Amino acid sequence: MAGLDFGVTIALLWVLLLGAARLPHGAEAAEIALPQGCGIIVLIKLGTPTLPVKPCYIVISKRHVTMLSIKPGERVVFTFSCESPENHFVIEIQKNIDCMAGPCPFGEVQLQPSTSVLPALNRTFIWDVKTRKSIGLELQFSIPRLRQIGPGESCPDGVTHSISGRIDATVVRIGTFCSNGTVSRIKVQEGVKMALHLPWFHSRNVSGFSIANHSSIKRLCIIESVFEGEGSATLMSANYPEGFPEDELMTWQFVVPAHLRASVSFLNFNVSNCEKKEEQVEYYIPGSTTNPEVFRLEDKQPGNMAGNFNLSLQGCDQDAQNPGILRLQFQVLVQHPQNESNKTYVVDLSNERAMSLTIEPRPVKQSRKFVPGCFVCLESRTCSTNLTLTPGSKHKITFLCDDLTRLWMNVEKTISCMDHRYCHRKSYPLWVPSNILQLPVQLHDFSWKLLVPKDRLSLALVPAQKLQQHTHERGCSTSFSYLVASAVPGQDLYFGSFCPGGSIEQIQVKQNISVTFRTFTPTFQKEISQQGLNVSYIPYFKEEGIFTVTPDTKSKVYLRTPNWDRGLPSLTSVSWNISVPSDQVACLTFVKERTGVVCQTGRAFMIIQEQRARAEEIFTLEEDVLPKPSFHQHSFWVNISNCSPVSGKQLDLLFWVTLAPRTMDLTVIIIAVVAGGALLLFGLGLIICFVKKKKKKINKGPAVGIYNGNINTQLPKQLKKFQKGRKDNDSHVYAVIDDTMVYGHLLQGSNGSFLQPEVDTYRPFQGPMGDCPPSPPHICSRAPTAKLTTDESPPCFPPESENEPYTFSHPSNGDVPSGNTDIPLLDTQEPVEPAE
Repeated sequence: MAGLDFGVTIALLWVLLLGAARLPHGAEAAEIALPQGCGIIVLIKLGTPTLPVKPCYIVISKRHVTMLSIKPGERVVFTFSCESPENHFVIEIQKNIDCMAGPCPFGEVQLQPSTSVLPALNRTFIWDVKTRKSIGLELQFSIPRLRQIGPGESCPDGVTHSISGRIDATVVRIGTFCSNGTVSRIKVQEGVKMALHLPWFHSRNVSGFSIANHSSIKRLCIIESVFEGEGSATLMSANYPEGFPEDELMTWQFVVPAHLRASVSFLNFNVSNCEKKEEQVEYYIPGSTTNPEVFRLEDKQPGNMAGNFNLSLQGCDQDAQNPGILRLQFQVLVQHPQNESNKTYVVDLSNERAMSLTIEPRPVKQSRKFVPGCFVCLESRTCSTNLTLTPGSKHKITFLCDDLTRLWMNVEKTISCMDHRYCHRKSYPLWVPSNILQLPVQLHDFSWKLLVPKDRLSLALVPAQKLQQHTHERGCSTSFSYLVASAVPGQDLYFGSFCPGGSIEQIQVKQNISVTFRTFTPTFQKEISQQGLNVSYIPYFKEEGIFTVTPDTKSKVYLRTPNWDRGLPSLTSVSWNISVPSDQVACLTFVKERTGVVCQTGRAFMIIQEQRARAEEIFTLEEDVLPKPSFHQHSFWVNISNCSPVSGKQLDLLFWVTLAPRTMDLTVIIIAVVAGGALLLFGLGLIICFVKKKKKKINKGPAVGIYNGNINTQLPKQLKKFQKGRKDNDSHVYAVIDDTMVYGHLLQGSNGSFLQPEVDTYRPFQGPMGDCPPSPPHICSRAPTAKLTTDESPPCFPPESENEPYTFSHPSNGDVPSGNTDIPLLDTQEPVEPAE
């Protein structure tokens, strides 16, 4: 029997073990018992599932329910019908404490019931403590203290503290907090509602706070923030981001070690519509003789404060119809005082009318580590991360910053001259004032906006030293450069970036521009003393820009069209006036064979013209191949005139110029010497013969003149090498003829003048230059372009005897044209026949 009993026992144990193995994880029984009069209510209810899951129930006395409430004096045993109830249910433990009916339970607050007897669910402990309206209840938090978080933020460990107060029957949310912060105490009027949320896997068994005392309070709440060393804290007004309660007062008390400095920055705020009083912030600062110091929310807030201080937010009586929202989010930064904290710098803008200076942080990558603040303080107290100084007064500034290289400054100045009679030939230096350079912050940009009377005057930029244009082939390596761009509204035209050490002597622009002096290293102040830039108001011209270039004999000069990355703007003309010394020859080279531009309307041209010989070449950039490297013994023009290109087929050209000594071939020298000697001998022979004949005539006596009417007294004309006149040969025929040229007579108006089309391919240059850039053929007439009409500029064309009409070069057919070249090609009334 004993053996049988033993076998039965073993079998029963196996059955129990197998049965236990098949029970779901959540089916383990849980028991919660609440003592009578404890004031605790436990509620188990469905949470918000993150994913669709199978239904789960609370099993109690074989009943399946979705919510269970346990009150004081009750004992309940229950299980769950699923394996993972934490995915379905949450548990709330609420304790009500009435300090008006009896004494308040001062001291550390315990977690009751203990988390060890509760099921493994996400749990929230709630303490609702009520006091009289004029009494404030103070909660004190042990280390680690609390850190306030904003909407949408979460705590790393999942443990959050939500604190609310009351205004009569209205609940006011003070804020949500995580661990590891600076908030040490919170005092709330008319009681407090504290909620501690613990995730189901967290084993915390302490609340982390205590009820310190309750005493009189005359504001919504007081929050104490304690700094042990350097650090920062971000805090928000009650009910943030919703509106702060109407006509309420909230205070933050900051405890700061005496050897540290604190600064306040408003990160985000809104003001409401006030009927009475005004919304403001008040500071109580140690040592201040004007406590409280009152600021508007729009003002720069105090900084560089030593010791403890208070900050209060005061609301107003709001408009009942349109109350608006008052809210505030701010940051307090505590750090060691810096070396610059006790130095005051004076920036004198009292004589400036159109200049502003901004000091701001450099763009840097954000770091998760604590980074000391970098503030600029006006009059040593109003501090902020950026500061703008306006013209018309002197400004005293100090810096509260651990590393001033984290800041830079940008300056803008407008130079405007709108009376063309007064501005003509006026000159202004573009230089950085010394009182700006003496600041311990690097200058990043100094921009001059230069304004001219429209269609009356243009601008000329003349550097003290010649400039180099920045290109990928030869970039600027200096510590600063000048950026030149159009300042005409709606015009996107960037002329380029230029630095000292090049070949550009002058840049002329047609309309308003901005010139930006940009620095790259702090050593620019050593180089800027040798560099200057003057701007002059000059007679108006129609090209967008003219560059005067004198190449260096030792290096290439790289030049490129404006708007390099986006292409030259439509219907824009730009010229380069390239000087060639008398003992040098210039080689002009283009980087690519074709431009790739595709014109939607109009045509794109390039003209290369030597200024002395007036010899020119015209290229249609849309069709022609760019010229091979060409040599020029005289100064010459390069003119580029754009059409209206198709999107994606923009015009951009890069070319370079080099100089080489002018040399002469030995054969030419020998021939010249021999020819010179022969000419000398021939001249001597003529002199000898003339002397002998004269002696003979003297010996014969005086000669008697007899008239012979049959003799022709005129010298015989030299037979022309080619008998055909200009009208008989093909020298006036274009290789490419526009329709408007062929049928030009159809465009004549009633008065006999030619009608101009609305879209032009070129805007002729009319600048005040001694030598004018070339102009391509007019679209409706082959007659020469009109002369310049400036006061001091000579005509763009040579005297009439040398005037040559513009023609396109075309292959020769063996005939050499001759005849009168002074006749304009369209002076005749006969229609021009199209070329075959």
